[in-house]
Amino acid sequence: MGSRRNQETDGKRTFDKMREIKVGFASEEIKKAFDELKSGKFEDKQLYEFLERAIDDLKKNPFVGKNVPKNLIPKEYIRNFGIDNLRKYDLPNAWRLMYTLKGNELTIVSVILEWLDHKNYERRFKY
Repeated sequence: MGSRRNQETDGKRTFDKMREIKVGFASEEIKKAFDELKSGKFEDKQLYEFLERAIDDLKKNPFVGKNVPKNLIPKEYIRNFGIDNLRKYDLPNAWRLMYTLKGNELTIVSVILEWLDHKNYERRFKY
């Protein structure tokens, strides 16, 4: 029996092209911090560009980041954002973008939780 839905594979995960794919921020504060990077010093502007590239990738494929096993999700994320899944997108210069996926039959939303440099990433995940 044929399906109306076109499926596409990225080599790791299959997702449905019929779903609308969106990217959002977990809070207004996170969105504001992202917007402020654009007008900051050189390093901030560079990080803004890295994040813009990551957002473009997430709009094409929300599964592009690596899945973080449930037992490694920081309790702070669960408490503050009420998430049950977490993904990590590696940015240049050892930065990490942390996001979760929300969705239904019609939409997949990559929700950006935060971005961290390597030092803070290790602290957050207790490495």
